[in-house]
Amino acid sequence: MGARPIAALNSLRFGELDNPRTKFLLNGVVEGISHYGNCFGVPTVGGEIYFDECYFDNPLVNAMAVGIVKTDQTASAAANGVGNPVMIVGSSTGRDGIHGASLLASREFDEKTEDMRPTVQVGDPFAEKLLLEATLELIKAGVVVGIQDMGAAGISCSTSEMSARFPNIGMHVDLDKVPLREKDMTAYEIMLSESQERMLVVIEKGKEEQAKQICAKWDVPITEIGFITNDGDVNVFRNGKFVSKLEADHLVLGGGAPVNDRPAKKPAYLKETSSFDTKNIESKYSDKEVFEKLISTPNIASKRWIFEQYDSQVRTNTVAIKGDAAVLRIKEIENKGIAVCTDCNSRYAYLNPYRGGLAAVSEAARNVVCTGAVPVAITNCLNFGNPYDPEVYWQFKEVIRGMGAACRAFDTPVTGGNVSFHNESRDRAIYPTPTIGMLGIIDDMTKVMSANFKNEGDFIYILGSDRTEIGGSEYLKLLTGKITGEAPELDLEEERQLHKATLSAIQKGLINSAHDTSEGGIAIALAEKAIMSGSLGCNISLDNNQAALFGESHSRIIVSVSPEKANQFEALCAEYLTACKKIGTVTKDNFSINNSISYTVADIIDLYESAIPNLMKK
Repeated sequence: MGARPIAALNSLRFGELDNPRTKFLLNGVVEGISHYGNCFGVPTVGGEIYFDECYFDNPLVNAMAVGIVKTDQTASAAANGVGNPVMIVGSSTGRDGIHGASLLASREFDEKTEDMRPTVQVGDPFAEKLLLEATLELIKAGVVVGIQDMGAAGISCSTSEMSARFPNIGMHVDLDKVPLREKDMTAYEIMLSESQERMLVVIEKGKEEQAKQICAKWDVPITEIGFITNDGDVNVFRNGKFVSKLEADHLVLGGGAPVNDRPAKKPAYLKETSSFDTKNIESKYSDKEVFEKLISTPNIASKRWIFEQYDSQVRTNTVAIKGDAAVLRIKEIENKGIAVCTDCNSRYAYLNPYRGGLAAVSEAARNVVCTGAVPVAITNCLNFGNPYDPEVYWQFKEVIRGMGAACRAFDTPVTGGNVSFHNESRDRAIYPTPTIGMLGIIDDMTKVMSANFKNEGDFIYILGSDRTEIGGSEYLKLLTGKITGEAPELDLEEERQLHKATLSAIQKGLINSAHDTSEGGIAIALAEKAIMSGSLGCNISLDNNQAALFGESHSRIIVSVSPEKANQFEALCAEYLTACKKIGTVTKDNFSINNSISYTVADIIDLYESAIPNLMKK
């Protein structure tokens, strides 16, 4: 607490885009995010959007917020100080959101779910903005002992969690003092309400009036609802009567909280998918036909229709949003900035959860590296099905094992995150979806790198080993209609050296562009570099097979280099033991690969930009 938000990112996942229900949900979510973010005044600078049948019943919306904080002006979410007053700051409490958390945490969606659906929480971005400003001023003024927002399970969660963070700390909570916007609310409803725009704050005793004056300045309500005790219990009162007691220690691992080691079993489907023969797949399409189909598929095509509805420039910190990661300047520190992104290809996690965990962290790190940023930390949202299913729990454990290995390799601590279970219905469960939010630091903003081609005549190189793997790829889905095969390999030391080589090349001014390969492989990554340039294409010579063109092997970055710096660049790659292969040159207006894929850049842009708008019109 104490950070001022400077950016938001999201990760959206829906069913197949040619379904009317998906279009309806996509429209609603995009409108909701754009309305709140635009009104709140925080730029939405990046994210990712995937479409797959597995998300038809359970669409996922993961959000990441990035803030800047002065380290001497922070506040923790811990209650302390016997006798200190406990206050609610912000909006009044209603019945919206009751059972929101308990529904998602305890059961999958079935025929009984409709009876438990929470009333939709209607956010007020203007009220949130006022609450933000009041909160920051309260912390800066030094009147706050501890503070926590009221999210899942509302007052019940914030009171107990804040108490549990110090030994023997509890709270006396009088629900008669909680500002309500609905009549006759029970203690149960008040405690579980998830009404928006509320904070629970412990104020230092004797500074109550100062806190109230600050809140009055921002026209934000503040109400005392209790005080800190030394018995370790959260004691709740309603209508003058004692109604509930919770031992806060029960929430603490190592204290009274239970630790369950649930049964885990390798999913049966993996025997079929991992044994699927991808080496002898025959394509009925020409190279050009595959290229056109892939660049127009919703998972690859331009998301401009969506991201242009977001304000990405408010507060003028945003430097770039169209590369591998968003870049923002830090105004408070001269010439310093950050790069942020969200990433996860859930197909890899479905086919091999361990490799999927590795891949999610590695691709996110690779993306910030391509901007010139050093990866420094991650947050996450881990989305899975029912954890009481041993196969789902095995997926969960394996993904975390992979994430942990990658984070240790890149020295990127996990600074936060959450887990969302029970993302399934009677018909299907989602793929394991460990969404990773990555933060990178840029020490010199004059050396920010972008993805687009820069100069006609530049040499084009691919860095990293090409294993021509097509398991789980968009290409294999096009040919077979299945998500199958083995997920691509990932060598963490190879990936780490790739990061070092790329960052060194950027710092020494040896490359003019950098873009990683992901969905659609090398051919699509080259097309995206041309599209982002607007008028520069390429003439490329690659191995003459579709696996080389469209395979999705990891740990590869495509760069462009001025001819006079080519020898120095190749020597640097050798120094970092990173494979380096020249594959072509940058050209004007035209795009050609192996003479089998040939377009003007303008034609590629049209294919890429028109795909989703055309689908939304149908």
